[in-house]
Amino acid sequence: MVIVAGHITVDPADRDSYLAGCVPVVEQARRAPGCLDFAISADLVDNGRINILERWETQAAVEAFRGSGPGDDQSAQMLSASVSEYDIAEVRSLT
Repeated sequence: MVIVAGHITVDPADRDSYLAGCVPVVEQARRAPGCLDFAISADLVDNGRINILERWETQAAVEAFRGSGPGDDQSAQMLSASVSEYDIAEVRSLT
């Protein structure tokens, strides 16, 4: 399993429009082969932070979906990004 997690920052005034532009990406990702979960969401504490969490069956599934990354409009709105991929060997349920 591969987990992609982290956050990006945008101007707080742009956060809602940025997230609205992400809706088609989230819908497409959730339909993609190998996607276990995909979420892009507003942070509850920091008005300029957008949290990213993705779970994929394999690295190949991530790469097949990833393509060229954010569009030019979204990239222009990003002030910073801190997103990493993690290869997971074992999973334990907490429920």
